[in-house]
Amino acid sequence: MATIRVQTAQNVTVEYEVASLGDRVVAAILDNLVLIAWVVACLLLVSLLTAKSTTGNTAVFYSVAFLAALPYVFYHLICEVFFNGQSIGKKARDIKVMRLDGTAPSIGDYLLRWLLRIIDTGLFGGLVAIVTIAANGRGQRLGDLAAGTTVLKLRPKAHASPLTGAALLPDYQVVFPQAALLADHDVALIRQLVQKAKARDNYELLNELANKVKFLTGIYTDLPDEDFLQTVLRDHLHLAQQV
Repeated sequence: MATIRVQTAQNVTVEYEVASLGDRVVAAILDNLVLIAWVVACLLLVSLLTAKSTTGNTAVFYSVAFLAALPYVFYHLICEVFFNGQSIGKKARDIKVMRLDGTAPSIGDYLLRWLLRIIDTGLFGGLVAIVTIAANGRGQRLGDLAAGTTVLKLRPKAHASPLTGAALLPDYQVVFPQAALLADHDVALIRQLVQKAKARDNYELLNELANKVKFLTGIYTDLPDEDFLQTVLRDHLHLAQQV
């Protein structure tokens, strides 16, 4: 599986997997279902309004047709600009558009992807996009190649951790139940950043990370930063396996 390395604000490299072709196809299908539902709703509205009107049916038809066409044409552009690189389908598959250097795309990048979507997915039933993504190696269709973007899984690539299996002990006692508030991708990122910080003796990063976790979970403790983070990771692993 292809990966992209992203440099965080703490100068730590985090590795993300490129979204698979299957994820992108499923996301596209979900987005198309949303658009079809919108068009069907507009058609039902036309039928309802024209049935109750004896004059001006043509004007009603064109007004509703225009209303239906706007989201259909601009759906992907609007979603990616306002929902941080995600459409409804991408959000459902936990994937998003991101630049190859790990930064958020600009409006110009999103616009370029949207314009080239006509070629990528409008010709030959999306075959152009499928072939380009499969051959590129970095999950890029033509729009991505032009904009310098790709589509990544939101969860950082998992790495082996000495904590794996630590919570399997039957007598393990959870210290911080609030660890359950963390999402799986948050925990994966915390684990990776802890490993990076330990390898570099970066105590500032450990402190910043510990404060962030405390803010997200509402935990108050006097434990040292590394001990606190390791405990949260063990607690989350144990709690996740109890579900």
